[in-house]
Amino acid sequence: MNTHDMALISEEKQPVIRQSLGLMVLGFIGTGLIYCILQTSIAQVIFPSQANGSVIQQQGKAVGSLLVAQDFHSPRYFQARPSAINYDPMAMGGSNLAVSNPDLRKNISERRKQFAKFNDVDLQHVPLDMLTASGSGIDPDISPESAEQQVSRVAQERHISVDEIQKTVNAYTQEKQFGFLGMPRVNVLQLNLALDALQHTR
Repeated sequence: MNTHDMALISEEKQPVIRQSLGLMVLGFIGTGLIYCILQTSIAQVIFPSQANGSVIQQQGKAVGSLLVAQDFHSPRYFQARPSAINYDPMAMGGSNLAVSNPDLRKNISERRKQFAKFNDVDLQHVPLDMLTASGSGIDPDISPESAEQQVSRVAQERHISVDEIQKTVNAYTQEKQFGFLGMPRVNVLQLNLALDALQHTR
């Protein structure tokens, strides 16, 4: 191949290279910039709370998110599900232990005893979701059954009647989404904040 032929091939490649670079730039601007800005702007207008992480504000300060569980130690509060990552949203994940794993069996046994003792309930009545860590490690919800098992303890610690605590639990119990998706659930943070607000009004 002589120099003339090579020059012709090089000239033929130049339009292809320019077109490829042009498409790359357009793709970057369209999908990497304009789309993201448009999507974020629409979300901020239509769903501002969800777009900002469903953060709960009290007196101008963030006290948590409806999407992230917190570890409540005080007997005055309802407890969240166990977490394999200590409720750290930066390390989201489960234990990844198989059902046959002896460590998992040990953890379940210990959680059963702790929950039963803490809430003065029978070992056989401890709900399943209070024995196993969620897949994300930060599941903010518990089952209505788990909440009901904690009502007596919270009522005693807060010096509020069991009926009133149960009424608050019922008020914050969410049914299946659209009537058929998922399971009924109670957001622990939302419930605990509601109980704090209830006592402040007394």
